[in-house]
Amino acid sequence: MNELELKLLAILRIIAMFVSFLIINAILFVVCLLRPMHRNNVHICGKFYSSMSRILGLKIVVKGMENVPDEPCVFIANHQNSYDLMTICKAVAPGTVSVGKKSLVLIPVFGWLYWLSGNVLIDRKNASRAADTLSSTIAKIKKRGISVWFFPEGTRSYGRGLLPFKTGAFRIANAVDMPIVRVCASNLIDKIKLNRWDNGTLIIHVSEPMKMDDSKGIKEWSVLFREKMLEDFEQVNSEVAQLPKAR
Repeated sequence: MNELELKLLAILRIIAMFVSFLIINAILFVVCLLRPMHRNNVHICGKFYSSMSRILGLKIVVKGMENVPDEPCVFIANHQNSYDLMTICKAVAPGTVSVGKKSLVLIPVFGWLYWLSGNVLIDRKNASRAADTLSSTIAKIKKRGISVWFFPEGTRSYGRGLLPFKTGAFRIANAVDMPIVRVCASNLIDKIKLNRWDNGTLIIHVSEPMKMDDSKGIKEWSVLFREKMLEDFEQVNSEVAQLPKAR
């Protein structure tokens, strides 16, 4: 493709992404209005959003979904950039919600959809109420019998490697006695170029569940799970490196 064709491809992709995002949000808004807070709403949202990866010329391969236990669990996933909305969300299992900050509700349409889909909202700014927030989150999880999805880094890494893990996910898993399942996507930084037809393959690996015990403190467990996630990251990147290069 010549330079003009490459620019045109990028422009068409941006337009297609914008239109698709509007249509998908409209559909999901209706679905969530008809069945607000349903336990499978977030799973359906993940499927719809991840379908947009085709517009980006990106193939997503999810491995290990058979490892997801029948019982509720805590999923921890790496958080790389804004494309995560269209990539790693493909691995969200039925009966799973995420935990997000209350301020998300202030975002028109998307924030409302985030709330209607059944995600758990917490006040991250009020540190003095951290214990109450944790107790409230645990109560909601127990009442609804749901799994919970966390990005334990707390923010997007943007190529800085796997950031240190915050302890919230592990405190909840320990309090509710739920196993932890790691969800690790291969490198997404500089992976997608809007003017490239084929952006290759992204591999997402879902680990076997692992329960915490009293042999370590919460902080120690968070460090251990981060180390295991680093191993997962190296593995999926190795698998991608063996695939045909994007062109």
